[in-house]
Amino acid sequence: MTTLRFALPSRALQGAIGLALALAIAGSWLGIHAYAMYVFELTWANWPLALAMAAAQCWLSVGVFIVCHDAMHGSLVPGRPRANAAIGAVLLFLYAGFAWKKMRDAHFTHHKLSGRAGDPDFDEAHPSSFAHWYWTFFKRYFGWQSLVYVHTVVGIYWFVLEIPFVQIFVLYGAPALLSSLQLFYFGTFRPHYHTQNKPFADRHNTRSDDFGTLASLATCFHFGYHLEHHRRPDVPWWALPGARRAGVGEGAIS
Repeated sequence: MTTLRFALPSRALQGAIGLALALAIAGSWLGIHAYAMYVFELTWANWPLALAMAAAQCWLSVGVFIVCHDAMHGSLVPGRPRANAAIGAVLLFLYAGFAWKKMRDAHFTHHKLSGRAGDPDFDEAHPSSFAHWYWTFFKRYFGWQSLVYVHTVVGIYWFVLEIPFVQIFVLYGAPALLSSLQLFYFGTFRPHYHTQNKPFADRHNTRSDDFGTLASLATCFHFGYHLEHHRRPDVPWWALPGARRAGVGEGAIS
């Protein structure tokens, strides 16, 4: 048995920290995107800079989604459901044209049916196959609304603003697609895939990575501490290392 007791800061302080980090992540993400599309001109000489910006955008895109995830659980701004919904809805739409209510409801279903039939984040037909599972995951979430949104944005950049397609792909398309792979691998597949070598501890059907704090931040904004998250979904992403140190993910609970 393990204790799930872990003290969070006051609601006011948690909200202030959450909003400051969200502003830094989303602001950097939008700032780099604006520079990459409206100021930067891709040439052979500045390809290293372009690749560095693409890598930063991939990581920041993951961060934007994790901020939205905290908003779903109300842990971004505790006690302020409208603020959580407004921030989450805007950022999810900017991320890939996602609908807030659909994504939030699907995530709550994931927590309720984690790793079982009916879990929208789980591929019960291929519980150990990365490729099959990712394709199932992609089809479930990237629906017509996302396709229309992305094609509209690309169309405006390409045909109206006359930004070269290779620049759009390298600095917008590729980071977005790669961030979905990063999110899926570190935040869904690794925590939930079935293997006899790493059995699940309890009904949450998930496990946590053994990454150190910096590696955890770099891979998926601490979302690899997944058992801690499922046991304490009220803990925001930036406090998950503390929850791990407190033993929230240790042992088995009924």
